[in-house]
Amino acid sequence: MTIAELSPFHFDQVIEIGNLVHGDNYLDLATLEKIYRYSIKQDINASFVALENQRVIGFRLTYAPDQWPMDEWCSTHLWPAEKQHVSYFKSSTIIESARGNGLGGQLLQASITALKKQGAKGGVCHIWQQSPGNAAFKYFSKAGGKTIKIHPDRWLKDCIDFGYSCTLCGSECHCDAVEMFLEF
Repeated sequence: MTIAELSPFHFDQVIEIGNLVHGDNYLDLATLEKIYRYSIKQDINASFVALENQRVIGFRLTYAPDQWPMDEWCSTHLWPAEKQHVSYFKSSTIIESARGNGLGGQLLQASITALKKQGAKGGVCHIWQQSPGNAAFKYFSKAGGKTIKIHPDRWLKDCIDFGYSCTLCGSECHCDAVEMFLEF
């Protein structure tokens, strides 16, 4: 298993895994291309894939500091760093057969290393609170993430506007997002 920078070569596999794990229409090519652009700053890429025999088995999509669109779900006044020094941990996904071996932590550490080089002092994310066993919250807390705020119905608008279908709720997602901050 190897960790490598995300590249367009990996896009089809990342989209397939993302939609399988998170639900239909979670990722598409246009969205992933945008995420990829937001990941790169000073020729440093903050998004990574885990590969086994050249197949993607996991990914960490991360936005570089000061070049991603903050929205109403970002509580910037509660963050312990100025927003221009804050990155965004967009998504971390591991195929089921590869979970439980520290792969998520390795991908996160690769992103943090790149983000520091880009000038980040921390990163924010919106954790899916209803993830099976609340695994996403446990994973990010173990990495040092601190809860900032809970946002009910975080992905409902994505269902309405973009056809997202939550793996738990279907086409009307009422899952909560836990806004978390990780300082580095």
